[in-house]
Amino acid sequence: MNLENYIRDIQDFPKEGILFKDITPLLNNAEARTECLQILANSVNGHKINKVVGAESRGFLFGMLLAQELNAGFVPVRKPKKLPYETVSVTYDLEYGTDTLEIHKDAIQKGDKVLIHDDVLATGGTAKAVCELVEKLGGEIVQCNFLMELTFLNGREKLNGYDIFVALTY
Repeated sequence: MNLENYIRDIQDFPKEGILFKDITPLLNNAEARTECLQILANSVNGHKINKVVGAESRGFLFGMLLAQELNAGFVPVRKPKKLPYETVSVTYDLEYGTDTLEIHKDAIQKGDKVLIHDDVLATGGTAKAVCELVEKLGGEIVQCNFLMELTFLNGREKLNGYDIFVALTY
């Protein structure tokens, strides 16, 4: 099955000049979604995973499914003031400005084997920030796992030293 057939290009979204990769057709097709989940889950090569960390917000979609498939806990990483309990945060640079992500301070235990998942590896800033949060809490990152990578944005460079898996490359 060619999963690329289930990724829709939307020109000029969310702003002019951007070609957005829409995963909703993939989510809407049970066979394609299941195939994608198996590809993502099999990429951890049998490593024991205690927690799957999903980055806001599209990382929650397959992140939760991966946690179920791998019999692991699921941990959301969110924008500021979206989590109800005490948090740990990290601020990171964007192309123009900064952003912040938070995780519950008790979400990861020292030594937890962690799979980080997001839908897209683009510039790498979000993924790197999620790695920093996990490591602040003592987690050991087994893999950074993405549905797709936009290679022309060179995000992989920010994740040097981490095992990276992507299902689709653009």
